[in-house]
Amino acid sequence: MNISLPDALKSFVDEQVSSRGFGTSSEYVRELIRKDLDRQHLRALMLLGAESAQAPEADEAYFNDLRKRVRGREKT
Repeated sequence: MNISLPDALKSFVDEQVSSRGFGTSSEYVRELIRKDLDRQHLRALMLLGAESAQAPEADEAYFNDLRKRVRGREKT
């Protein structure tokens, strides 16, 4: 795959490669693509969470009940 960049962007990529320890511009672009994939995955998870039913409030009573249930399982 070949990518054409205007001179200003090519200079920017070259600076990033040298200043951030990448061996080649391809390594830099691969890292950008991986980060974009991670952002897209996180966004999808956040949207799923936003669409899901609201969970009960995680207050002191919630954690006390959770501790009781965990302790009950430890005994069996």
